[in-house]
Amino acid sequence: MSNLELAPEIEHFYSEVIDEGVRLSTSADGRLELIRTQEIMRRYLPPAPASVLDVGGGPGIHARWLVADGYQVDLVDPVPRHVEQAAAICSASIGDARALAAADASYDIVQLLGPLYHLPDAADRRQALAEARRVVRPGGLVAAAAINRYASLFEHTALAHLHTERMQVSISEILRTAIHDGKRGFTLAYFHRAEELAAELRESGLADVEVIGIEGPAWSLLKAVEQQTGQRPTGALFDSALTAARMSEPYPELLAASSHLLAVGRAT
Repeated sequence: MSNLELAPEIEHFYSEVIDEGVRLSTSADGRLELIRTQEIMRRYLPPAPASVLDVGGGPGIHARWLVADGYQVDLVDPVPRHVEQAAAICSASIGDARALAAADASYDIVQLLGPLYHLPDAADRRQALAEARRVVRPGGLVAAAAINRYASLFEHTALAHLHTERMQVSISEILRTAIHDGKRGFTLAYFHRAEELAAELRESGLADVEVIGIEGPAWSLLKAVEQQTGQRPTGALFDSALTAARMSEPYPELLAASSHLLAVGRAT
């Protein structure tokens, strides 16, 4: 991506292929991602009614619960369909994470829960984080999500795809390059290692950086059960996966097993 243009395959994916508005409510691992994102964010958020800039906020999945919690939310997203959907929830406008219209030090919280994994160029990610750092107030929170480098390995094992040579070649390429080319299934994306994500936040000038595994080590079990049986996992299995995510947090070696990572840092 260059010249602040959204890659056409990303716009096509979110405009015509997938409805991001239902992704976190229709699958077991999606529900796990939403619950964990909420509980992790709520640990670090200042009290409402603090101001939140939801960068790349999609159709407003996270804006909805933030507004319900009493926060003042403005959302920007590069996909017109998302902005139209989010406008029913909060203030929403077209915008790019790399060139925010917001003034310097104008928000208590800036969250990027999608942009970093659609910016395969490191310079673009640095620019997006620099913009987040610019518009957050001193002492304010910046939160950024990433797809874990090894997520596709777990996912396609759970989907029973990995035994095919074509999929082995595809996943091996993601593991080697950290980039999904967007030609099949998911769109153009970058996959982070936890230490790399933390370094990117620190390099942007943020302090007290922490990285947490969102779904923990058992999310792919939920996906495997759902895909192989066609039914939702039992409540006991879901609760066990949720508990595993919480219990694994003190152990950084388990970060590599999560599907998504959430990094938080403070502006100095």
